[in-house]
This record gives sequence, C-alpha cells and structure tokens, in this order.
Amino acid sequence: MRKLMLGFVALLLLCGLALPAQAHFGMVIPQTNQVERPTQVQVEFRFWHPMENHGMDLVKPAQAGVFLKGRKESLLDKLKPIKIEGRSAWRATYRIKRPGDYYFYMSPQPYWEPAEDCFIIHYTKTPVSAMGAEEGWDQPVGLPMEILPLTRPYGLYAGNTFTGQVLYKGKPLADCVVEVEYFNRDGKRTAPTGSHVTQVVKTDANGVFTWAMPWSGWWGFAALHSDPKVTLKHDGKDKEVEQGGVIWVYVH
Repeated sequence: MRKLMLGFVALLLLCGLALPAQAHFGMVIPQTNQVERPTQVQVEFRFWHPMENHGMDLVKPAQAGVFLKGRKESLLDKLKPIKIEGRSAWRATYRIKRPGDYYFYMSPQPYWEPAEDCFIIHYTKTPVSAMGAEEGWDQPVGLPMEILPLTRPYGLYAGNTFTGQVLYKGKPLADCVVEVEYFNRDGKRTAPTGSHVTQVVKTDANGVFTWAMPWSGWWGFAALHSDPKVTLKHDGKDKEVEQGGVIWVYVH
C-alpha cells in the first residue's frame, strides 16, 4: 500500500497536479511610498512569489528607472546586486529632491518558464508620493503593458478598494485576467487553500477592474496578456510571451 501511495504522489507531481501553479510577480518595492521632505529612498527590484515570500533569480533588468512629470530617468547605473533568501535581486538608492508623484519602474529581461512553456516579461511600477504634491499618479509611464490607477494609489487604508485600467500598447484591454497577491513579507498570513494564494479578477469592456484589499501592507496587481504576434525563440522554436503590467500599492 505504501508503495502504491508513493507511486500515486509521484504521478501527481509529474502531471503538475500536486500543487497549484505559483504566480510570478515582478516587484519594485520602495522602503516607503510617501515622503514628507527631501530624502533618499531605497528601492528593491525582485521577481517573486509574494504570498509565499520566495522567488526566482532576477538578472539585471533591461530598464530600471524613475518617472516624474512626463520624464524618465534611468537607474541602471545605480543598481546594486543583492541576495534575498539566496536569490538574486537588485537595489537602488534614489534622492527625492522635489515634490511630485514618482513612479519607480523596471522592464526585466525575458524569463523562460519551462513549466508554462513560455517567456514571462513583467513591466512593473510603484508610485511614491513626495511632499504632498499629489500630481501625476494618474499618468501612464509608457510601458508596453501597464495598469493605470483610477484610485489614487497611496494614502489607502486596509479595506479600501483599488480600481485600475489595464493598458496594452496604450489602449484599454478588455477581458484581461488580473492576478492579485499580498506581499507576505513577515510570513504572518496563511492561505487556507491554493486558490487563496493568488486572487483573480477580469477587466470589463473598458479594461477596468476593482479589488478590495483587506490587510495592511503591499498589494500587487498583475494584468496578464499573451499577444500571438509577440514571440521569442527558445531552442530554435517560437514561444509565446506572457506580458504583465504590474503595479504595487501600499495600504495602512
């Protein structure tokens, strides 16, 4: 009987049925999302499973920067390699000098995911509000795929809702799957089932979705889309690319 059970478990593992698929999230996490005076802010760049709080190695992004009032500033030369739980990640220190809503962002190198037989590229951004200006949070950064906030993405309380519009190549994307995860940084939250790890909502005809956030901390929203016209080569074969538009917001 024991051999039979072991064989059954092995079969489940081989078929990918033993555990639900883990969601990948690009992460751009500043040490704070609001500053009241000129100061330096550290920002971490990761590729992670937020709810389980473990992840994958992130090679140096193709782009990393900060967006303010319609202008982008590269942070690639400021990126320093770090290790988090043995995984490769990156950190940059940026001095905020004047009022405004800053978007820290990254465009990563394509990540090959054998389990899904596709590449993953998550264009990720996070707002930081500086010195009470509260201007610019509703402006797109100009990433190939991104979530445009329709709710001010800071000054939020646990229990507030967040509404966003998914844009692909600058246009609203209807019927798009948006995955939602909590960054379980301290490990205090436990998901009762695999379905509770990654929450899911879809956009309406205008590319809009709304989600309520029950806990304080960082929440990530990842809008996912595969365009049949966008492929990359792997072992000489064309493979689909899962493009993600990701935004992180903090709630108190």
